[in-house]
Amino acid sequence: MFETAIYTKRREELKKLVGSGIILFLGNKNSPRNFSSMPYPFRQDSSFLYYWGLDFPDLAAIIDVDNNEEIIFGNDRTVDDIVWMGPEESLSEKAAKVGVTTTKPLAELNDLTAKAVSGHREIHFLPQYRSDNMIYLSDLTGIKAKFLNKYVSEKLIKSVVSQRSVKIKEEIEEIEKALGISFEMYFLAMRLTKPGLFEKDIARSIEGIANLKGAGTSFGTIFSVHGEILHNEYYGNIMKKGDIALLDSGAETEMHYASDITRVIPVSGKFTEKQKDIYNIVLDSQMQAIEMIKEGVKFKDVHIKASTVIAEGLKNLGLMKGNVNDAVENGAHALFFPHGLGHMMGLDVHDMESFGEDYVGYDDKVKRSNQFGLAYLRLGKELKSGYVVTVEPGIYFIPALIDLWKESNKHAEFIDYSKVEEYRDFGGIRIEDDILVEKDGARVLGKPIPKTVEEVELVCGK
Repeated sequence: MFETAIYTKRREELKKLVGSGIILFLGNKNSPRNFSSMPYPFRQDSSFLYYWGLDFPDLAAIIDVDNNEEIIFGNDRTVDDIVWMGPEESLSEKAAKVGVTTTKPLAELNDLTAKAVSGHREIHFLPQYRSDNMIYLSDLTGIKAKFLNKYVSEKLIKSVVSQRSVKIKEEIEEIEKALGISFEMYFLAMRLTKPGLFEKDIARSIEGIANLKGAGTSFGTIFSVHGEILHNEYYGNIMKKGDIALLDSGAETEMHYASDITRVIPVSGKFTEKQKDIYNIVLDSQMQAIEMIKEGVKFKDVHIKASTVIAEGLKNLGLMKGNVNDAVENGAHALFFPHGLGHMMGLDVHDMESFGEDYVGYDDKVKRSNQFGLAYLRLGKELKSGYVVTVEPGIYFIPALIDLWKESNKHAEFIDYSKVEEYRDFGGIRIEDDILVEKDGARVLGKPIPKTVEEVELVCGK
C-alpha cells in the first residue's frame, strides 16, 4: 500500500475529471476453483487498487461527486470467520489507511444505488470483465447483465485512463521491483536450458521465483521452441540441440505492478549463424525504436520505424525485396512481424485493456489501422512523460501464414517466397523490454537482462 496521500489525491483528481454523479467501483470476489471454500488465488481489480488500495475480496466503493462523499462498503469478519481465518483489522481501520472515514456494510450499497436510480442520478461505472460482478452490478442498477458494458461511463473510462497512464515515482519503483524478479527468472532460465529437458522444466522453475519473490507471474508464461506461435503456453516439447527457445514472462509485485520481458535462448548455448542473423535484425529494430521514444512521439510511428528496420534487414538476407518503405506501407513485412510493437504496462501487464484498447492506446488524433499486422498495435497515440510501455519487435516464420500468402502470391513484389521456404522451420524471435517515457527520451527500466548474442551466450555457458 502506498502512502495515504497518494490515494486521496487520486480520488480528488477523479472527482474533478468526472464532474458530477456517483462513481461506483466494484472490487473482485473470490472465484471458486472447484467449490466455494476452495478459491483460485485472489487478484483484486486493478482500478480498485489504484483508487482504494485495499487488497482483499468482497468490497465496493463509491465517490458521490455532488456531495463530496467517499464510502467503502464491506463486512468485518464474524466470529465463525475468525475461527477459521483468524482476527484482522476492522474495515474502518483499513479504510483509514487510504484516507476514507466512512465505511458501511456491503448490503447497504443496494439501498444507495436504488435511491440513486430512483432519483435519476448518473451512476458512472467501468467495463466489467467478470461474470459475478456483472450479475452484482445488474442487481444494483437494474440493467440486464448482458447489456451492462453498453452503459459504461465513457467519461469515467477516459478519466481513469488519463490518470493511470502516467506513472508516479512510487509506481516506477514497484515496476522495477517486478523487473528485479524478472532478472532472476531470466538468469535461471538461461542457465538451466539445455537439450533433453522439457519446456515445462524451465517454465515451472522460473515461476517458482515469481511466487517466492512476489505475487506470482503477471501473465501466463510463454516458453517454447515454437516461438512462431505468439502466445504459446504449451510446454510439452523436449528441447533439442540447435533449437532456440522463446521466453516471454513477467512477475507481479505484492502490490500487483507488472513486468513483461522477452528473450530468446539457444538451447545448446550458442546461436547458429542463421539464428544470429535474424536475432540481430530484431535487436537492431528494438534498439532503434527505443532511441526514437520520447514525449510527443506517436508510438505508431515508432512501430513503423521498427517495421522498416526489420524489412531492411530481411531484404539484406534476401527474404524481402523492392523498396523497403513501400513494402512497409503496404504491410508486406507483416508476414514476418504480424503484431504490434508494444503496449502500456502498469497494474495490468496490458494496462487497462479491459476498458478497450482504443480508449487506452488511441485517441481523436490517432485511429487504429485495419491493415493486417498494424491492426494489432495496441498503442498508437502520442507518448507522454510517465508512460511505461513495452517495446517488443519480432520476426517469425509461421508456416500456415506463409502458405496462405504464398498461395495467393500476396505481396510477391516484396517477398521472395523461395527464400522464405528455407526458413520455414526456423521458429520465431522476439526481444522485449519495459520502457519509461521521459520528456527528452526513454529509459529502459530494471537491471539489464542479457540481450545481445554475446551476452546471452555468455550466461548460457555458465
